[in-house]
Amino acid sequence: MTQLRTSPLARLAFWAQRHRWTALLLWVLVVGAITVGAQGAGSDYRNDFSLPGTDSQAATDLLEKHGSAQAGDSVSVVFEGDDLPGERAAVERTLDRVRGLPSVTGVRSPYGDRSAVSPDGDIAYATVTLDGKAESVPKEDVRRIIDTAREADGNGLRVEVGGEAVRGAEEGGGGAAEGAGMLAALVILVLLFGSLVAAALPLVTALFAVGGAVGLIALASHVFTVADFTPPLMMLVGLGVGVDYALLVFYRYRHELLRGAGTSAATRTALDAAGRTVFFAGCTVIIALMGLVALGLGALQGVAVAVALTVLVTMVASLVLLPALLAVAGHRIERHVRARAERALAKGRAEGRRWRALAEAVQRRPLPALAAAVVALLALSAPALDMRLGFADAGNDPRGSTSREAYDLLAEGFGPGFNGPLVVVSRGGAEAAGELRAALARTDGIAAASPVLPSEDGAVSTVLAFPETAPQDEATADLVHRLRDDVLPPVTARTGEKALVGGSTAAALDFADSVSDRMPLFVALVVGLSALLLLVVFRSVLIPLKAALLNLLSISAALGAVTLVFQEGWFGAEPGPVEAFIPVMIFAIVFGLSMDYEVFLVSRIHEEWERTRDHRLAVREGLAATGKVITAAAAIMIVVFAAFVLSPDRMLQQFGLGLAVAILLDAVVIRCLIVPAVMRLLGARAWWLPAGLARRLPEVALERREERERA
Repeated sequence: MTQLRTSPLARLAFWAQRHRWTALLLWVLVVGAITVGAQGAGSDYRNDFSLPGTDSQAATDLLEKHGSAQAGDSVSVVFEGDDLPGERAAVERTLDRVRGLPSVTGVRSPYGDRSAVSPDGDIAYATVTLDGKAESVPKEDVRRIIDTAREADGNGLRVEVGGEAVRGAEEGGGGAAEGAGMLAALVILVLLFGSLVAAALPLVTALFAVGGAVGLIALASHVFTVADFTPPLMMLVGLGVGVDYALLVFYRYRHELLRGAGTSAATRTALDAAGRTVFFAGCTVIIALMGLVALGLGALQGVAVAVALTVLVTMVASLVLLPALLAVAGHRIERHVRARAERALAKGRAEGRRWRALAEAVQRRPLPALAAAVVALLALSAPALDMRLGFADAGNDPRGSTSREAYDLLAEGFGPGFNGPLVVVSRGGAEAAGELRAALARTDGIAAASPVLPSEDGAVSTVLAFPETAPQDEATADLVHRLRDDVLPPVTARTGEKALVGGSTAAALDFADSVSDRMPLFVALVVGLSALLLLVVFRSVLIPLKAALLNLLSISAALGAVTLVFQEGWFGAEPGPVEAFIPVMIFAIVFGLSMDYEVFLVSRIHEEWERTRDHRLAVREGLAATGKVITAAAAIMIVVFAAFVLSPDRMLQQFGLGLAVAILLDAVVIRCLIVPAVMRLLGARAWWLPAGLARRLPEVALERREERERA
């Protein structure tokens, strides 16, 4: 007597099929409960840009400890008019109302500070001091400040409000990006399957998964520090990955139907084969995201955990929810799939014919195809070598926003460096502080230095140094390094009191430097763990090495595209630095997603290799079997990610473009050209594994193996 040994994923599919309505009801109840709970509890998203061990963080801690006014952020209320002295009464009334608003600890009028009026007298600003850093002040309080200040606008007086807190209050989320991406994904799925019901299943699976993940993270934000820009990132990744994973399983299900299997058997086989691919690919994405935790950057750790949880939920939905949906709609889908296949056969259209022809063409001339593709990717990667990391400021905001208008007015009236003063902090008395101010005032690159500003207890002194260049200018970054390395150490030696360079401009530079310094460790960790996973899965030394190198190539090309568009200003984008955390986030997510396609394609090639031992045939049949679904899955992720370029948020624009370009290159250039060429050149050596290592590695198979044993 014999029995079929099935995998855990196949048994999971069998349970979901047998208890389809129970599985669906459980998903609806769980997602509903999470959503209701999240709406009732609300969210507590908060940013943590602290960087222990850096000068900017030490300066902030020192100011907070000694009660300095510079410890909290401020808002600038900027006035422009031909007769500012004549508008004094209206301005003062407005500022009095601002003083009484929540989160405001003080207001300094431009009429009591001559330095707050531009040399030509037509631009002035009032400083509104907040009771905390910009990320911790409630956005509704900042919006009340904006609305109250702008009540004075009109009748020849122009009023704009600027500052990081204002930018945060003005920022929108993804806007209509999610809806546009899902609509485009639905169109692609309908074209792929020719059925609205079949097309809807991957989308429904992804929506349920993302809905549950968003609620979970909202609840988790009360316990962990989760940045306020996390939800749109979760939806961006969750929708793309969710549809992608569900599509891979569904496409294998369709393939099994065409081979003559019934709906129940087709589902179990799809989970047993493509389900394993989804499982290992999802684990790779999670490993890559968890690598961000090793960076030790507070702002990224919560984001990484949130996105990893989103990927985990979408993976589980593809392995549990999708089989239940297939059991409900399976017979209707089966009839449509078989009818469409019969029509295609009657017209002489064989499945995978064009992909098989492409593989044959590449195999005939593998070296030219490989060289052309690699040169193109290297050329696109070149701009990434000059990438400048930082954070967008109000100078990158859309024209017409009050933060951008205030930024431009201050730059016009007081100089470009006025929007990003360096906050130089030191201990000691008036004499030491005076010497510090004098050293700053005579430093090249500093336009002006403020009078010494003592803390409430007199233990700490602050001098605001205004650079001659804009906050995002490379010369400003050089100035910060020069102050720390050359200008301030002699002052410290003379006075015996160390001076620290802080403020938002210096903090952004410290964050970017921290990311750059820790990036090699992060890359080594992610690449090493992912390569180890592929080594176990494919029992090959060269396959993981090839995958790692090609993934690095596609990611660097994507970062090159981001650099050209957002740093160099191509296609009308506002030039500026690339957001400091964009490279590591793109690397983590794209590396995992690229492994998704790598595993899906190479596992089918390995399947054919095990069956025929004909390497050229295995490559052709593997690409023929997976080329269509990989292209469709990539097209869906591309349109979902590219839709976020329409977002008003610059960070989401960069993230969406980087992911879309990386997936496009991975699916078209790497999977269709480079992988067939490399596999052809490697031949049977692609599956080489030293005998000693083979004995020590555990047996993990991605392909469906129907092993029978005697009971």
